[in-house]
Amino acid sequence: MAAKDGDGWAECERGHRHWGIHGASGLLAVHHDEAGVPHVLMQKRSWWSHHGGTWGLPGGARDSHEDAVTSALREAREEAALPGDELRVRGVYVDDHGGWAFETVIAEAPGLLAVAPANRESAELRWLPLPEITGRRLHPGFAETWGTIQPELAPETLVLDVANIVGARAEHGWWRDRLGAATRLLEDVAGLRLTHPVLAQWYPRIVAVVEGAAKRVPDVPGIQVVAATGSGDDAITEVVRRARPWERVLVVTADRGLKERVTRLGAETAGPRWLLSQLDG
Repeated sequence: MAAKDGDGWAECERGHRHWGIHGASGLLAVHHDEAGVPHVLMQKRSWWSHHGGTWGLPGGARDSHEDAVTSALREAREEAALPGDELRVRGVYVDDHGGWAFETVIAEAPGLLAVAPANRESAELRWLPLPEITGRRLHPGFAETWGTIQPELAPETLVLDVANIVGARAEHGWWRDRLGAATRLLEDVAGLRLTHPVLAQWYPRIVAVVEGAAKRVPDVPGIQVVAATGSGDDAITEVVRRARPWERVLVVTADRGLKERVTRLGAETAGPRWLLSQLDG
């Protein structure tokens, strides 16, 4: 395993040649402005490169010791001088060609971060608003997957009705130790790779609403805990109400009344079994 051991050509089962012996990855950095319009960091490839002169994502060959996220962040740093510590990775889309794959790492940026060509591979870098992207001459691989990836640019929040999910999980004696049961649930969720209908890896913002004896749950990395001062249903509804208009919110609960309340606010819902089946899988 060594740096740049992924450089080289590979052929997929479709008979196409691709750069990257171990596959390749690219960073799709996106920022939503105050109106909710996504702006995507796009790279115009240098004329001498493969598909030179087309617009796509900063990216390139993945080394054997790297996962998609590590590779994409490295490539963005090398090609666009983009620091990865200001980005929040939200998911990975895999375009599998059979024996070779390009992995698009979607990451949220807090603003239109300063970028500049950092090596000879980039002719130009721009934050393009969504409506302008298809007007460019696009890299063929990016153009082929853009229609699938574009709907996944919206930030996603997963809201957990912890009391309801703990009850559905029905651990032995959970009603005598609601704090312990809630803590175990959140620790299990934090270590879970959640399934998504489009993304191979999905990292939504997770908000867990706790109430009663469970309000003293310890901090769990990767999960924002909201302790309800009154009704847990009211606290969950308020979390949904505060979501930005372009943000997707999925509330996990079996409570019919709560489902009706959050659905009226634009959220989607799923029952506890959706989550618990993944924990048990």
